[in-house]
Amino acid sequence: MTLTVTVSDEVRAIAPGFTHVAVEARGLVNGPSGEASSALLDEAARRLRERLGSLAPHEDPHMAAWREAYTAFGAKPSRTRNSAEALAKRALADGGLPRINRLVDVYNAISVAHLVPVGGEDTDRIAGSMRLVRATGQEPFHTAAGGEAAVEHPDAGEVVWCDDEGVTCRRWNWRQGVRTRLTEESVNALFLLEGMAPHCRLEEAAAELAELLEKVSPGARVTVHAPVAAGA
Repeated sequence: MTLTVTVSDEVRAIAPGFTHVAVEARGLVNGPSGEASSALLDEAARRLRERLGSLAPHEDPHMAAWREAYTAFGAKPSRTRNSAEALAKRALADGGLPRINRLVDVYNAISVAHLVPVGGEDTDRIAGSMRLVRATGQEPFHTAAGGEAAVEHPDAGEVVWCDDEGVTCRRWNWRQGVRTRLTEESVNALFLLEGMAPHCRLEEAAAELAELLEKVSPGARVTVHAPVAAGA
């Protein structure tokens, strides 16, 4: 794997069932959301409704497991939902899912259809390796507030994804930073699919993501790495 991705022992201790799959893609072609990516989001919402039936997103066993993990590091899961639950809630609402750009639409569709958190990072903007750790509280997190660039800091003990320059995603997968997010100019990306065993099927979701990336970006080189199992 070109980019090293590690999970700290401190995170493993609070969520022994955590597992993840990395999908690397190079030579992508991004652009504005269009009919094709919009249709993927609509189909993902349909698949979600079929999966949930009469359940609310947070009642799904996988989302319930994520809520337990959030509670374990001190977050309030009803206020700061994991990214999959937050997207699922929007998918079922009248306004539907947001349209961001082609690549973000693709990975959001996979997240909703499979009900797993999925993040996308521009690898050309990542400094060093990617690490899932418990924050000291001093790490910088580049975000936006009121339309202006801002720098925040995570809470001490908060689970965060970070690289050598700071936090890339707060509260595990709750809010992505602006520094490494995928823009319409992104050509190389790392997608992280995250799950809590035994309630997720990350390999199926990763395979579908790879297929869609190759479809929207013909000629892209996509590699699905073996899942990092719980406890590994």
